[in-house]
Amino acid sequence: MQQKLGKAPHETAIEDHTYRVFPNDLNSQGTVFGGLIMSIMDNLAHIVAERHSQKICVTASADSISFIESAGQGDNLIFKVSVNRAWKTSMEIGVKVISEHRNTLAQKHISSCYLTFVALDENKKPTLVPPVTPLDPKEVRRFEEAEKRRQDRLRHKK
Repeated sequence: MQQKLGKAPHETAIEDHTYRVFPNDLNSQGTVFGGLIMSIMDNLAHIVAERHSQKICVTASADSISFIESAGQGDNLIFKVSVNRAWKTSMEIGVKVISEHRNTLAQKHISSCYLTFVALDENKKPTLVPPVTPLDPKEVRRFEEAEKRRQDRLRHKK
């Protein structure tokens, strides 16, 4: 049986999903509510996981969520999402969020997260996913770092 070839991360990535911050998106400090960012991260990561696996996927974990800077009303949030690595039935999806000032277009990195998704078959049981085939140096670096994070997650699980 021939092994299925993997997919390169850029084949299924979301490069620049943009969300405008409105007044109802703000917390009591006047900055974007972190839960809103987390929800969008999970939703977009889910899309990338299903693009990669071509299966129904569920979120297994979210870790290393960092809020580095804040964003405010009128800012654009730009989400960059890609699969970093796939194992037997799971995938690590990385999300980076950039805030863009609506007038100056100045950008700053405001948040990052790694989410793990599991692909499911028609019986809602974990099923095999295609491997990730990194092609450029950035994809290779993310691929290698994902294995280190996975080992950390497995150690903490015990």
